[in-house]
Amino acid sequence: MKTVACVIQDGFAPFEFGVACEAFGLDRSDDGVPNFDFRIVAPEPGVVRSKIGFSVNVEHDLTFADEADLVVFCPVPRSTWGRIDERLTDLARAAVDRGAWVMSVCSGSFILAAAGVLDGRRATTHWMYAHTMAEMYPRIDIDPDVLFVQDDRIITSAGTAAGIDACLHLLRQELGAEITNRIARRMVVPPQRDGGQAQFIDRPIPVAPSDSLAAVADWAVENLREELSVDHLAGRALMSPRTFARRFKAEYGATPAAWLARQRIIHAQRLLERTDLPLEHIAGECGFGSAAVLRQNFARVLGVTPTAYRARFSCADDAVPAA
Repeated sequence: MKTVACVIQDGFAPFEFGVACEAFGLDRSDDGVPNFDFRIVAPEPGVVRSKIGFSVNVEHDLTFADEADLVVFCPVPRSTWGRIDERLTDLARAAVDRGAWVMSVCSGSFILAAAGVLDGRRATTHWMYAHTMAEMYPRIDIDPDVLFVQDDRIITSAGTAAGIDACLHLLRQELGAEITNRIARRMVVPPQRDGGQAQFIDRPIPVAPSDSLAAVADWAVENLREELSVDHLAGRALMSPRTFARRFKAEYGATPAAWLARQRIIHAQRLLERTDLPLEHIAGECGFGSAAVLRQNFARVLGVTPTAYRARFSCADDAVPAA
């Protein structure tokens, strides 16, 4: 992925637009991150007004997006959902047909829905709009409980900050975990959030994890090679297993087992990128027990084998040799 087109129109949402600019448009070459040819495009170049009144001057029409490796559709005003600009739906269909990455942030998914490229696919949007989309487009399998959905090379994200999660998910596939972690650190966000937007529906935003749970989670990440049962973790937190599991899911958005499985995969990604350790050794370090179990879990989560992942993302110049 080398070229990225960010599509906006009158009434665009500034935060979601900024997410795309932050993820794909900044020069981070000093951190060893490849730069993208990133351009903002619009159906009508010139002054494009945001939903809160200020404007940006867009230099490019949609021509650049016709050949871009990634086309990002920013949110569109509710008033346009029933009459999406045909130039945008044509662009979305053409991008999908030629195998480009296509991403929508928040209500940008209504462009993809209107284009028909989500028919028969699983997708998401902001939880507030999911019911409306389901009524307008019954052929789409809408999941209102997740932060983002990838179906083939189409990624739809939930509202606002979930766009960051979707962008990092895509960057992880294109650049690997190590470089994506650098980008996340620069953005001051976690490389991977667990849970989904269900935790935000008609509820206050959860408070930060309690000190006791945070300490246990930090300890678990440093000891992934161990057999980390809920009973063991609950004991460290001085809680009953049932109370620990309930509070952990409430504060982290995932069960302890699901969260640990994800941490083990992330650690395996780092070791595959940064070392030449054999798979059996990596499996032990990550708590998978054997290379076979590592392969099974890795392929299930990432859709690629550990060997293929290493071949693509190995940081050869920085690799740490096996002892």
